[in-house]
Amino acid sequence: MKKSWNGLFNIGIVHPMIFPETNLGEGPILETISKIAADSFFDAIEVSWIKDAGVRGQAARLLESAFLDVVYCGGPPMLNQKLNLNAFDEAIRAEAISSTKKLIDEAYALGARIIAVISGPDVEPEKRGKAKSLLVDSLKQLCFYAEEKDKDYTLMVSLENFDQKYDKKLLIGPTKDAADVVEEVKEKYSNVGLTVDLSHLPLLHENPKQSLMAAKQYLEHAHIGNCVMKDKSHPQYGDQHPRFGIAGGENSVGELAEYLAALKDIGYFNKKTATRLPVVSFEVKPGAGESSEVLIANSKRVLAVAWSKI
Repeated sequence: MKKSWNGLFNIGIVHPMIFPETNLGEGPILETISKIAADSFFDAIEVSWIKDAGVRGQAARLLESAFLDVVYCGGPPMLNQKLNLNAFDEAIRAEAISSTKKLIDEAYALGARIIAVISGPDVEPEKRGKAKSLLVDSLKQLCFYAEEKDKDYTLMVSLENFDQKYDKKLLIGPTKDAADVVEEVKEKYSNVGLTVDLSHLPLLHENPKQSLMAAKQYLEHAHIGNCVMKDKSHPQYGDQHPRFGIAGGENSVGELAEYLAALKDIGYFNKKTATRLPVVSFEVKPGAGESSEVLIANSKRVLAVAWSKI
C-alpha cells in the first residue's frame, strides 16, 4: 500500500492492544512484536511492560534492528497495578512514583523515546484541584528521573487523558485539564507532553478540533481508534478500542478524517517531536472471535480512505 503520509508522520500500532494476550507483560511478546516489525507499513510501534528481563533484552535487540520509532505505553502496567500518581495517601503515591520509575527504566532499555503515562482515579469535584497538584508533583519527579537517566537522549513523559464517567474514570479528563497540568510541569521540565487519543474523545464529549486545539502547544503523540458509549450491553462498551466501523461504535472513516485534518491544522505534522517524525498509532483491540491480523488490515484500509479525504 502506498503511504502518502511518508515524511509527515510515522504510523504505529499499540502492541499490547492489538495482541491483548501480551497485555500483562507476558505471553508471546517476541513473536507478536516480530509480526509488526516485519510489516513495512509500520514505522513505529508502541510496546509496554515485559516482565522477563531476558525477553526484554531480546525485544530491545529486535526493535533496534527494525528501524522503528518506539513508544512505551505505561497505561497497561499502571492500570493493572492500580498506580495512582494523584493519591492523597502519600505512601500510595510514593509507591506509584517508584513503580513508574521502573517503567521509565524499561522504556530506556527498549529504546523508547516517549513514555505515555496516566493519572490516577477521579475524585470528588471539590477535591480535583488538590489531586491535580499532586499529579503535577508526581510528573515533575518522573521527568527529573527521566532526565537523570539520560544518556544519548532524554525520554519524553507524555500524559494521556481518559474518560471521567464511562469506563476508566480517571482524574484527567478533559483535554484542557491535561494541557493545564502539562503547562505547570513544563515550567521546570522540558521533557513533558500530551498524548491525545481519538478513541477517548467521544467519551469526553469533545470533538477533534476542540481537543487538539487545547492540546496544540504540548501535543507529543497521537492515538487513533474507536469506542462504544451508547449501548451498555455491548461487549466492547466503554474504552475498549474496538475495530473501526463496528456496529454501535463512534469512530470510522469520517471521524478519523476529521481527526487527521485537525492534526494537520494544528501543525502536528510539522512539529519536532521526541520521535523521528510525529507518531500516529492505531490502538485497536480484537473482540471475541476476531483476528488481530484482520483488525490490522481493517485499520490500514480505514486510514487509507480517511487520509484520501484530507
